[in-house]
Amino acid sequence: MQLGMIGLGRMGGNMVRRLLKDGHECVAFDLNPSMVQTLAKEGAVPACSFQELVAKLQAPRVLWLMLPAAIVDGTLEELTKLLEPGDILIDGGNSHYVNDIRRATALKEKGLQYVDVGTSGGVWGLDRGYCLMIGGEVETVAYLEPIFKSLAPGIGSIPTTPSRQSETTAELGFLHCGQAGAGHFVKMVHNGIEYGMMAAYAEGFNILRRANIGKAEIAANAETAPLEHPEHYQYDFALGDIAELWRRGSVVSSWLLDLTANALAKAPDLDTFSSAVADSGEGRWTVAAAIDEGTPAPVLSAALFQRFSSRGEDSFACKIVAAMRKEFGGH
Repeated sequence: MQLGMIGLGRMGGNMVRRLLKDGHECVAFDLNPSMVQTLAKEGAVPACSFQELVAKLQAPRVLWLMLPAAIVDGTLEELTKLLEPGDILIDGGNSHYVNDIRRATALKEKGLQYVDVGTSGGVWGLDRGYCLMIGGEVETVAYLEPIFKSLAPGIGSIPTTPSRQSETTAELGFLHCGQAGAGHFVKMVHNGIEYGMMAAYAEGFNILRRANIGKAEIAANAETAPLEHPEHYQYDFALGDIAELWRRGSVVSSWLLDLTANALAKAPDLDTFSSAVADSGEGRWTVAAAIDEGTPAPVLSAALFQRFSSRGEDSFACKIVAAMRKEFGGH
């Protein structure tokens, strides 16, 4: 099957490689010409502009966008001037699902099909495959199934869930989740859960790291809570070894833990990392959806707010607290 890929960064480039490996024809475009040329050497058809990209695709054209959410609308606006009724546009990035609903409606009026695909797999997807959460019209999604099958992991070595009766493509690693926006809605919640899981691991390892606090000298003054039993906190844990241990037979084992173990093996103190943690939007949208639904999500909310704190967004609030303490006597 033929596909045009726009955006050849951390994920888009490897998705092209995975599709080429499975026999698909890919026309590749990126604002960085060197990325296009690299993939051209690996078998992709290079395109230097949107016009050239569209010209090299056969109708009905399939164009997959792997772009930052902020530039998707502008890109779609340019592409729609070049496309014909029946062509298909896929947004595989991390767009807000409400934008998918709007885009699908607007593009349908022009005879164009729009599919949103929440794509998980990161830089490891080339070898592991990509988990694909898909939203769009049934017929269009069915037409694109050969592409989804090639990108997805397949059944692999994961056994079927006991007592599972439903037969869908979920076991293959891709699923039509519903109408426009459904794919990105599922991916949004997926990333919200990811925030919570990452925060839980981070807090746990930090508690382990500070389990030797009893060895430190703690100031004895009215400003510092005393450590009543320093003898209870005399442990110097090898965090990399514990991460490796938990990977094997533990109920908290996961791919995220695998990645943590790998990072700790390379840099036990993580001194090459800043403590500032970015958030790309999905965590915020998940919390906003929970509010709209009236659904409690304290873990996901706390994980999101912790990321704000990591970037110093609470520094003025902390100064307010410090100022109040000083004003009333420092207790």
